[in-house]
Amino acid sequence: MSWEKFSLNRQTVRAATNPLDVCTLVSIYPKPIVSDKPTLFPGKWRLEAGTYDEPSVLKVGPSSWWKDVGLDQPLLEIPVSAINIAASIINDYINGILECDMDTCKPGVFFVEGNLTAKEVKEKRKSELDLAAAKQRNWYESLVRLADIQWARTNGNPLSIADEMRIACTAIGASREWMSIQESAELVRCKACTNLVNKAALICPNCKVVLDAKRFEAAGMKFAS
Repeated sequence: MSWEKFSLNRQTVRAATNPLDVCTLVSIYPKPIVSDKPTLFPGKWRLEAGTYDEPSVLKVGPSSWWKDVGLDQPLLEIPVSAINIAASIINDYINGILECDMDTCKPGVFFVEGNLTAKEVKEKRKSELDLAAAKQRNWYESLVRLADIQWARTNGNPLSIADEMRIACTAIGASREWMSIQESAELVRCKACTNLVNKAALICPNCKVVLDAKRFEAAGMKFAS
C-alpha cells in the first residue's frame, strides 16, 4: 500500500450533521462552566455564568469521534447526538461536586431540546427554570450547613470554607461569621502539638490546649467539668 493511499484513508472527514439535532444548555449558576473533551470534535464548550433573571444559554450540536477499523481502512466516524453531548457537559461538571446529589440538590444547570434564546427559556420553559432554581437553593443551603460544621470543627480555620460556600451564603442571604474572614488569615503553630492553627483561635482544635490564656479568660470561657 502506498503512503499516499494510506494518508487518504486515514483522513478524518466529518459527514454533514443534522441541523435539527440541537440542544440549549441553560445556567442560573453564578460561575462559568468549561468542558473540554479532546476525543470529540467539536470538543470545547463554555457556558457563561447566569442568574434566574438573566439565564445564560449555549447552543450545542452533535459531535463525533473516529474509530480505527484497520490500517488500510478509512477511520469510521461515530456521531454523538446533541442530547448526549449536553447531558455529558452537565453531568461531568456536577458529578462529585461538593454536597451535590445529582437530583434535588445541585447547581442550576440544565438543557432543553432545540435552539432557544434566554428570553424564550424564561417564557416557554419557566417551569424548568423554577425547578432548577429550587434545586440550586437546596444545594446552597446544604453548602452553608456544611460550612458551619467545617468552621466549628476547625475552630474557625478560614481554609475550611470553599468558594462555593461563600457564594451559597450570599445567594440565600444568610449571615455567617466565616463570611467576614478571608482565606489569607495568618496561621500559627500550636506550641503543644505543633499543628497549624488559625491565629484567632483560642483553643487548639487538635490537642485542646488554650492558645491565648488572656483572651480565653476575657471571653468568659471555661472547660466543662
